[in-house]
Amino acid sequence: MAKYGEGDKRWIVEDRPDGANVHNWHWAETDCLGWSRDLLTKLLNNLTVLDGEGNIHLKTKTVDKVDGEAYVNIRKGKIIPGYEISLSLSWEGEAKDADGKSLLKVDGVVEIPYIADENADEDPEVKISVKDEGPIGKRLKEAMLAKGKPLILEKVRVYVESIAKGGPVKDEVEAKKIAIKSNSTAAVAAAAEAVKKEVVVEKKEVKKKKESKKGFKTISMTEKFSCRAKDLFEILMDENRWKGFSQSNAKISKEVGGQISIFDGSVTGTNLELQNGSLIVQKWRFGSWPDGIDSTVRLTLEEPEPGLTVVKLTHSDIPEEDRYGNATVVENTERGWRDLIFQRIRAVFGFGI
Repeated sequence: MAKYGEGDKRWIVEDRPDGANVHNWHWAETDCLGWSRDLLTKLLNNLTVLDGEGNIHLKTKTVDKVDGEAYVNIRKGKIIPGYEISLSLSWEGEAKDADGKSLLKVDGVVEIPYIADENADEDPEVKISVKDEGPIGKRLKEAMLAKGKPLILEKVRVYVESIAKGGPVKDEVEAKKIAIKSNSTAAVAAAAEAVKKEVVVEKKEVKKKKESKKGFKTISMTEKFSCRAKDLFEILMDENRWKGFSQSNAKISKEVGGQISIFDGSVTGTNLELQNGSLIVQKWRFGSWPDGIDSTVRLTLEEPEPGLTVVKLTHSDIPEEDRYGNATVVENTERGWRDLIFQRIRAVFGFGI
């Protein structure tokens, strides 16, 4: 994910003399890390988890740390969030006997190491620790895992949905729309008219380009590996090797028509065509995509000289948005191929050039 403030200047709007980014036509990027800290603090501080059930009392205390980066880009009114953050939250627990006498009070920490836009459809990993690892301390920790973890994840989902809708920028966008409508200066009127013409022209061009399948994109990549083509083919079609380089569960059939499931089930699909050592064609579907949408992956493996394999990837029919309205699907998919598959294979199997 590009760091906040380091985007291509051609796409980041410069301040106009009148302060207006008409219709948000240019990229407008807003840092949302402070807003993220405030919202997560509001959502997670002082939550009652258990209030005497089973003679156990549990509650969260304070969000001690929110690190990373978070931003929202807006162009033409379209919201594109990006975030990679980690979170630390303190909690406390107390166990009592049947007479209400305190047996033990403990403090603990909840850590969520990775909340990111690329995993917006999945619950993040939650780690819960306790300072007292005795029998009662472990009992309180287990209760926190059973009752506290679902409650915390529910609040994290509220954050994910909020930033997907624009976070702190949503109200600002609406306010700017109203301001533009009410501003009668000649400069703004002329700018609005110019934008209107650009919109019409762009819509016509986009319509021509996307007549075949509106709302979908294709990724094309060419990668080189220092290995034989048959070895790389076997890695891509062997579930145990997939587990090795991806560090996640995988199930891969080696038969045409067979099913595949990779990255702990986040991606599922079917083998359409297989040519040993040279071609893999599969249907892929991500769990975060809208229902009924499948993409096509085509990997051709060529060996122009012994020990050098060239992989040509074409991944077509990728939706521009996921079921939650996040417009980072294509970017995340391309990054996944590059960083989570190709680069990992090079690193794990020593196929780098």
